[in-house]
Amino acid sequence: MDINLIGVPLFYGCDKKGVEFGPKKLREKNIASVLNKYHNVYDLGDLYVPQVLEAAKFEHHPKMKYLRPIIEVNTNLAHQVYASLSSGSFPLVIGGDHSLGLGSISGVSKYYKNFGVIWVDAHGDINSFLTSPTGNIHGMPLAAAMGEGFDELTNLYFHGTKVKPENVFIIGARDLDKGECELIEKLNLNVYSTSRVHEDDINSIIKDILTKLKAQNVENVHLSFDIDCIDSLLVPGTGTPVVDGMTIGEAKTVLKCLGESKLIKSMDFVELNPELDKDDATADLSVDLLSWAFKYIR
Repeated sequence: MDINLIGVPLFYGCDKKGVEFGPKKLREKNIASVLNKYHNVYDLGDLYVPQVLEAAKFEHHPKMKYLRPIIEVNTNLAHQVYASLSSGSFPLVIGGDHSLGLGSISGVSKYYKNFGVIWVDAHGDINSFLTSPTGNIHGMPLAAAMGEGFDELTNLYFHGTKVKPENVFIIGARDLDKGECELIEKLNLNVYSTSRVHEDDINSIIKDILTKLKAQNVENVHLSFDIDCIDSLLVPGTGTPVVDGMTIGEAKTVLKCLGESKLIKSMDFVELNPELDKDDATADLSVDLLSWAFKYIR
């Protein structure tokens, strides 16, 4: 398999500096060479991220920070992902904050007409500017991909909804805002909380997801993996850590089972913040998780 490695050094979505150095850190840890053990890796470098003064963060919308540059970067990412898929390659997007998930999904959506999204994250990322308590757009990409939220986000790259809500699966959520809970109920979203991951056999959860995907005739899935899905004690190097998260073993089981399904055709890996890390513990874990995942993703 040919992997196109795409770096997105973006912090505007979380408004916490440091996460933009995630791609550089993973390259310093020789991520391309690590993955080359299993696949052909082509490092396409980093997408250009325009410089914006902090004082101008609300320049384009009173309730969403850095809207214009986030749209610009995500639009370029969407085309990069679409081009990778069109060439028969696997786009692996390394961030950067999770606002980039909208660009990835938009690119996938242009290529695949019917596909699924598996969002592994402590957060739902399904707010809008009307429900977000922070105005941080990294809490909005999945909602926008489902057609919920601000028009310029929902219509990014091309007009219209990017993924059907019934084809979206959130694993590991444990920090949901009120508006997100309301949207989950409204759209009847498939959400598997961290407590459910702990209580149920993770294999049975993945089996349930795969059964639902099959019922929807979905044969292609975008996997979006946020390192904060793992318990905060184990991942100091991330900007929005949450206690009582998944264990490393649970995360690896998710990655293994999804890889073995042969449905995963694109992936994000996000929210590594080297400036918050301790002795590179989170960076080293990130490399280990990616290496583990691509042993099984084919």
